[in-house]
Amino acid sequence: MGDKNYSMKEAMMFSQRIAQLSKALWKSVEKDWQQWIKPFDLNINEHHILWIAYHLNGASISDVAKFGVMHVSTAFNFSKKLEERGYLKFSKKESDKRNTYIQLTEEGEGILLALMESYEPDNNAVFSGAMPLKELYGKFPDIIEIMAIVRNIYGDDFMEIFEKSFSNIDSKFSDQDGTLKKIDPAEKEYV
Repeated sequence: MGDKNYSMKEAMMFSQRIAQLSKALWKSVEKDWQQWIKPFDLNINEHHILWIAYHLNGASISDVAKFGVMHVSTAFNFSKKLEERGYLKFSKKESDKRNTYIQLTEEGEGILLALMESYEPDNNAVFSGAMPLKELYGKFPDIIEIMAIVRNIYGDDFMEIFEKSFSNIDSKFSDQDGTLKKIDPAEKEYV
């Protein structure tokens, strides 16, 4: 065993515990996600690409693949479908002819915002599963240990984009009458 600070049994049990819990959680997340976006005729990859394009504003296909945890060809092919539907536009940069960049169109941003407004927590099993913890501790689980594992696998860049998307929602959206709405910068109150 050498100088390892773990046993093989401990390592295997941890890996299998994470694998089985992740699979169970993903199955529920996938079902919730598909139900949420179904009325908008999008699949999970397409919604995720719109989300990334919104938060990265001028992302390359490589960025989309990296932050969407998908193969570059998957990111490109689904982005192409979104372009055909008028939700994205493709471009090249003078300084970077090798990469293809995507930008949300007005219609693409509109569909993403409509999706956010249509979110219903009661239809989300993962949210519902976390509610007893919120009631007990007064907040949702931080999942900081899971975030640390993901950071160690995918790196700081991944986590920075992950946090940026939620920071954007926190600062650019408000809860109005139980619906998530984008704050109009012209109407924003400055204190």
